[in-house]
Amino acid sequence: MLAGAALAGAAPAGAVSGAGRIASGVTYRQFDLPAAKGTVHAHLLTVDLTDPHVHVDLLSPGAVAARSPVSAMADAAGAVAGVNGDFFNITEAQHPGVEATGASVGPAIAHGRVLKAAVPTAQRFGPSLPPGTDTTDVFGVGVDRRARLDRLTLAGTVRTPDATLTLRGLNQYALAQGSVGAYTAAWGAASRKRATCGSDTDRAAGCSTDTYEVKIRAGKVVATSATPGSGAIAPGTTVLVGREAGADKLRALTKGERVTVRERMMASATWIRYRFAVGGYPVLRDGRPLAGLNDTTSAVRTAVGHANGGRRLLLLALDGAAAYRSGMTIAEVADEMRQLGADDAFSLDGGGSTTMVARTPGAKTVSVLNHPTDTPERAVANGIGVFWKP
Repeated sequence: MLAGAALAGAAPAGAVSGAGRIASGVTYRQFDLPAAKGTVHAHLLTVDLTDPHVHVDLLSPGAVAARSPVSAMADAAGAVAGVNGDFFNITEAQHPGVEATGASVGPAIAHGRVLKAAVPTAQRFGPSLPPGTDTTDVFGVGVDRRARLDRLTLAGTVRTPDATLTLRGLNQYALAQGSVGAYTAAWGAASRKRATCGSDTDRAAGCSTDTYEVKIRAGKVVATSATPGSGAIAPGTTVLVGREAGADKLRALTKGERVTVRERMMASATWIRYRFAVGGYPVLRDGRPLAGLNDTTSAVRTAVGHANGGRRLLLLALDGAAAYRSGMTIAEVADEMRQLGADDAFSLDGGGSTTMVARTPGAKTVSVLNHPTDTPERAVANGIGVFWKP
């Protein structure tokens, strides 16, 4: 059994305390850490990826443009443990009347299937990035069962009888100016209007008035519109959204015209296919913190790292109880992940999103292990799930 001292403040309902085994290859412990602004309380899941019963994958609310609490996603997927994932489109205060999609910032791969690509870096949500990083950075696990840091960039085309267009987006809440993006059934039912707002330098810039949308089914154009639409996209259907120069190119398409859309994600670090990948940003490479990490702003954090050549996974979540809410800086998180043995580490969304869950042996549902700062538990875009099968 897992047992230990209680945290300050009321524990989450059914919460696990102390340390112990969640399942073979999956262990949990909690401990205090000194930080610049006071003591913090940390929760750590360690996952042995060499255990044949264990694997990790993306937790998803069922659509890219949707949100759900980590506990609900974990229970729906049958995970034994998990944490929250990428930063996401949480608000649209800068664009009155435009729906916040809830979609994540970076690339996402679940069960080996690409769900989305990265938004332009200037359009991201989250703290300032370390120098040399951008929204294409991912933490992933390949079909070789090894974890690694990488970058995933979209390579795609839209082929028509008269031209071949470059595809610059896939299920993204924001598109680059002058570009064309594709939306599939994986996007969900949220409005695609947000994709045409902001600019390549300013997330808060206004929405484009020069837009066009084309719906393609069975390789042919079946509908067009001057404005981005909403509602579920049927399986086998692709919706192309263009803004500015991209809109001009889509206006050249007519109903019945044949169009072929192809997309794939290009990895910079490996040719090995990813089973799972999630966005965020790197904080530790080859055992060394990245240069330029923020060392002044403290917050509740979530991080993931790997050790032993990518064979061991470390999932860290800080506690949001009032006594510990001062949190850690990103520089402190990188140093702590290094001390825990990580070779590479990656920052995930923090603050009110930071959540760690696990299912104790015999339990039918997961429990929240930390005290999230949001009550009730915040709905988030995705997460990292730990799965165990006999």
